Amino acid sequence: MTCLARGTRPAPDGTELIAADRSEPGAYDDVVGRDWDEVIEISSNTDHVAAALAALAPQARHWTYVSSVSAYAGNDEIGADEGAPLSEPAAPGTPDDEYDYSRAKAAAEASVRSDIGDRAAIVRPGLIVGPGDPTDRFGYWVGRFALACGDPVLAPPLESARAQVIDVDDLASFIVERGADGWHGTANAVGDSMPLGEMLALAREVAGHSGPLVEAGHEWLTEHDVAPWMGPRSLPLWLPPGMPGFMTRSNVVYRAAGGQLRDIRTTLERTLADERARGLDRERKAGLSRPDELELLAALPR
Repeated sequence: MTCLARGTRPAPDGTELIAADRSEPGAYDDVVGRDWDEVIEISSNTDHVAAALAALAPQARHWTYVSSVSAYAGNDEIGADEGAPLSEPAAPGTPDDEYDYSRAKAAAEASVRSDIGDRAAIVRPGLIVGPGDPTDRFGYWVGRFALACGDPVLAPPLESARAQVIDVDDLASFIVERGADGWHGTANAVGDSMPLGEMLALAREVAGHSGPLVEAGHEWLTEHDVAPWMGPRSLPLWLPPGMPGFMTRSNVVYRAAGGQLRDIRTTLERTLADERARGLDRERKAGLSRPDELELLAALPR
């Protein structure tokens, strides 16, 4: 196995790292001319995707492009499958200041289909979770419940809120196994949709949280500068109204193609162990600091 990357982080054990900046000429010189059983592409940079296809497609038996459910144009249909409309693909050479992740992923998918055809698998993951998650979204909840112990934890409105995640190891297994099989097609790599409240209840059990879970309304959270979904001073996985289809994508194709989904409790347990190792009270990329959360709880009318 060979990793072509800038080399800013170590490659996985047992792999060959070829350090290259894909924006520079000659980035693929050390991998061109070799036969590849499988190429796995993850970039959303349309120029990088096109250059990799030009350099490696003739020698690739199979190609997997890891896209995203963010490539879809909207989130208004509950249970939408892979036939839902995609965003308008980004034009080649789109300036960086006009970058749009959804349109970039849609454009990259189109390039892969055009150049690879029936040797290509398009995998559209939803929210990827588990140990090592650099976004801090999913792990926030089980980590916060563990940190709070018997004290209150602030939550968004849970009525009708949904959650849909996929464990990183389930996703990785699917990509590797379907690549080995030569599977071609498009699949939403997502778990089963479930009520967000049910997922948080499981997270509380795993973390041993005995305090109250205190819900705050959409407007109140917004008025108090709490952001939805991700980022600093946010409540991860909280979605504002008007996105009923988000976190409800169909996974029928994924399951039919052999995709596995471990029990959500197992993922929560793995995630909590990782959160403890990284520090429950560390500075996070997503979520509320504990002092900010306690301040909000004190201000919330009850």
